[in-house]
Amino acid sequence: MKKVDFMLTAFRDGFQSVFGARVFSSDFLPVVEEAAAAGITHFEAGGGALFQAAYFYSNEDAFRVMDDFRRIAGNNANLQTLARGINVVGLDSQPRDIIKLHAQLMKKHGITTIRNFDALNDVNNLLYSGHCIAEAGLRHEITVTMMELPPGCVGHTVEFYESVLRRILDSGIPYDSLCFKDASGTSTPHKVYETIRMARKLVGEDTRIVFHSHETAGCSVLAYHAALEGGADQLDLSIAPLSGGTCQPDILTMWHALRGTQYDLGVDVKKIIKLEESLKEAMKDYFMPPEATQVNPLIPFFPMPGGALTANTQMLRDNGLMDKYQEVIAAMGEAVAKGGFGTSVTPVSQFYFQQAFNNVMFGPWKKIAEGYGKMVLGYFGRTPAEPDPEIVKIASEQLKLEPTTRSPLDINDENPAKGRKAAVAMLEANKLPVTDENIFIAASCSEKGIRFLKGEGTIGVRKIDRKKESAEKNAAGTAPKSDAMTVTVNGRSYAVKFSGNSATVNGRQYDFSVADGITAEQPVRQAAMGGTGGEFTEVHSTLPGAVIRILAKPGDQVQAGQLLLVLEAMKMETPVNAPATGVLAKLEVTEGQQVQSGALLAVIKG
Repeated sequence: MKKVDFMLTAFRDGFQSVFGARVFSSDFLPVVEEAAAAGITHFEAGGGALFQAAYFYSNEDAFRVMDDFRRIAGNNANLQTLARGINVVGLDSQPRDIIKLHAQLMKKHGITTIRNFDALNDVNNLLYSGHCIAEAGLRHEITVTMMELPPGCVGHTVEFYESVLRRILDSGIPYDSLCFKDASGTSTPHKVYETIRMARKLVGEDTRIVFHSHETAGCSVLAYHAALEGGADQLDLSIAPLSGGTCQPDILTMWHALRGTQYDLGVDVKKIIKLEESLKEAMKDYFMPPEATQVNPLIPFFPMPGGALTANTQMLRDNGLMDKYQEVIAAMGEAVAKGGFGTSVTPVSQFYFQQAFNNVMFGPWKKIAEGYGKMVLGYFGRTPAEPDPEIVKIASEQLKLEPTTRSPLDINDENPAKGRKAAVAMLEANKLPVTDENIFIAASCSEKGIRFLKGEGTIGVRKIDRKKESAEKNAAGTAPKSDAMTVTVNGRSYAVKFSGNSATVNGRQYDFSVADGITAEQPVRQAAMGGTGGEFTEVHSTLPGAVIRILAKPGDQVQAGQLLLVLEAMKMETPVNAPATGVLAKLEVTEGQQVQSGALLAVIKG
């Protein structure tokens, strides 16, 4: 029998693929302890979206969570994180000093191994980060990213992956293991087999080869078996309820699939069953998106990896836009085809989704998403295929950037808004301690990171508050009334469920109160303000989002086109400019406030 090693991904990729990485560490860390007691020694313990999500949604310090994970898992556990090459743990790329700091901090906070990938498979983007990981005393798992989408996609062949691997080997990047990562779960089992077999011939028998996939397209178990047949040593597996669907295959599923073969996971099945029961209990109050539990046969036609799929549907729910989901998905194939066929894995999968979202909301190619535009212009490195020339031209015009072949690292090093110095300035301006951890939080999480450090973080975790629910029942002296309905407003449908003084709208819970009469202040309209010494121009939001920066205050003289504030929606920043010259008479929002499409943001007196 051949022993098959595996990494348990539930506590990173599982959370990201099901809950959009929005979890409280106090709920899952006791299960980590049980997993260690069950004999599991290799855990995915952070990185990816989980780092930013701690600050954005859970109001927790990701570094403290890593420290706790190490303490609970034990000194001998292999704790692994996921890094995105020059992007480390964010969507934007970083300069050299932040990339180096990332590796140093991972080591400091108990991490053993970093799986390091570049979504474009641009080996130049792995060189510096790989050396930093090795110099920090960490194991470096270098990665080739894979996909099989959409039909007719250019470049994603065994020959292409071989060329990437040969460039890695020729570059001299230090590495300890080699991973082939298919975040969308779309690679055909045959291609997986041929790719792993090719890699084994190139790297020899002494190099550990890992295969990673998701069950989103329903092929991952077959692909995993094909990887083993091709010569893989390790698979990524998860446990229920964070397995199958948008996640990795379940340990028990894979154990069963390998019965009667030469391969054995070496697990105590009874202990794994008990472990799954514990995790199900720990996660029972979290909102489980239905799309996270499904195999989607259409996934090969559009690039939506598990970790990005639910993160995006959660954001659509946040903004009351879930009804647009199918339209956005349908628009993704074109975004991939015209964007140069970078692998559908974060950050590129997010760029595809953002551009598809913009194409649906504003019209095809009327608004280029910043990340997508910079990608086709070369600011994230070289795409596997040349992007569509017309899209390159549109992106250049809208973003006011010229196409480039320069190193993204050199560009970022020259950018005064990025790097250690800029992060220190942000901390000092907000009277926050200047530590390595805070520098990295500021650099990778920007304004949201600063708000967390100032104690102004917010909670965006979709979890039922049982204590609150019980208190409401007791206060009412009876069980609260419950009702559910579909509400349609201006052609947009919302799933609404009432329970006591709470309403859940498209999966997001809101508290409310009801009073007689109309007491809320009505928005000031231009007509109502007429005759007061000048014309008034209202500034409204064009889409739902959160106000992340305000750059003008009431009484300021503003010019037409001047930036007033910045909204964030779907991980994109949308500038709001003054439509007219005049005095900012009213500012109707505050930083951190969530606004709906059409909401009044400001009033300008001309």
